[in-house]
Amino acid sequence: MDGTGGSARPGGGPVAGPYSEAVEAVRCYYNSGDVRRIYDTSYGDEHLHLGIYESDRDTVDEAGLRTVERIASMVHGLSPRTRVLDIGAGHGGSARYLFRRFGCHVACLNLSDAQNARNRDLNARDRCSLAINVVDGSFEDIPVTDGSFDVVWSQDAILHSTRRKQVFAEVGRVLRKGGQFIFTDPMVGESCPPEALQPILDRVHLDSLGSLREYRAMLSELGFEELEFVDLTPHLATHYGRILEGLLANEQELSKQCGADHVQRVKTGLRHWVDGGERGYLQWGILHVRKA
Repeated sequence: MDGTGGSARPGGGPVAGPYSEAVEAVRCYYNSGDVRRIYDTSYGDEHLHLGIYESDRDTVDEAGLRTVERIASMVHGLSPRTRVLDIGAGHGGSARYLFRRFGCHVACLNLSDAQNARNRDLNARDRCSLAINVVDGSFEDIPVTDGSFDVVWSQDAILHSTRRKQVFAEVGRVLRKGGQFIFTDPMVGESCPPEALQPILDRVHLDSLGSLREYRAMLSELGFEELEFVDLTPHLATHYGRILEGLLANEQELSKQCGADHVQRVKTGLRHWVDGGERGYLQWGILHVRKA
């Protein structure tokens, strides 16, 4: 696909190299065997990101697909000519949907070697490897040339960066003029007391969460025009509750594989996220902007 897979940035020089300490920590976390085992038993296969739940019978994958469908319905003009970059792509479920439904060619940029390997396997299974390019890399330094994409897409990934404005600046750089940026991210709610946030942050090894107000200010400063925000906060607590249910159903086996202490820490962390969502300490939704 144009503009991906090791293309040089303006000015020359390598596009890959040592990651920042924070980015490397995230990469190691998602590559770890214990995290992979928990994801394999408690999360979806194609869709690792937060879902939109319509009934108690919805699986994580079904709810995740519903989120992808909702995001795609908000993007203007998706077609086989649309060049899409998914930053923090996980297993690539969104990319395969965009290819199957609209014929889009998609670049999946993601840090985790383990997730990228799974993405490539699923693309081969579905015979769409030629349409989906899986790129190892960080969205703090996107390894593509300026103006390479019509749409940048991201689900629940930007929270992992300690340089979120830099991520938005990179998105602006790689989008063409008038290009669209659409993303979801768990955010801190306006009413969240500081003492309530730290246990939530500890689960994903973060120092902070962004807020809708901060994201809007950063994007405006970088020249983005807001098109729409869809608040989906009630689904956040439901999603993490569903993940917790999956973990509890497999707790005995996971404790043997990962250690009881590790599983207990994950359970505690998930309960903080469920509680934070129910109390309004967290916010989640779809923010859709356009590069002016």
